[in-house]
Amino acid sequence: MSQRTDFAFLHTLRVRWAEVDLQKVVFNGHYLTYFDVAFTEYWRGTGLPGPLEQHAAGQELYARKATIEYHAPARFDDLIEVGVRCVRIGSSSMRFALAIFREAELLITGELVYVFAESATSTPQPVPAAWRQRLASIEKQPIEGLG
Repeated sequence: MSQRTDFAFLHTLRVRWAEVDLQKVVFNGHYLTYFDVAFTEYWRGTGLPGPLEQHAAGQELYARKATIEYHAPARFDDLIEVGVRCVRIGSSSMRFALAIFREAELLITGELVYVFAESATSTPQPVPAAWRQRLASIEKQPIEGLG
């Protein structure tokens, strides 16, 4: 996943002054915020229950893992696009690939893993079939663990 065309979903952000460090590049920790913003918009676009609805139902997604690989820096006032794609759905977990682009240039790649669990006990629960079907319907490429 290293091209914009690998992603059915892209979210555009502009790098703000407060996100740049003394090296005049985006401070590394801000990329996780960019991932989170894009994932939130991706999830909103799926039409699946959001965080408040999940919490009210007593089952929700918990972050399990986040990784970032830096290829090139973003700079102040860059217009960047964050791609999000569901690449695997296990029994209770979902893995998402993310990438940040400045036009066609790949800047950052990463991964987010979420576990679907009971809210009160954090006990993993099976990813609902409706979620699997919806995510499969919006992705441009097959999702591992489906079928």
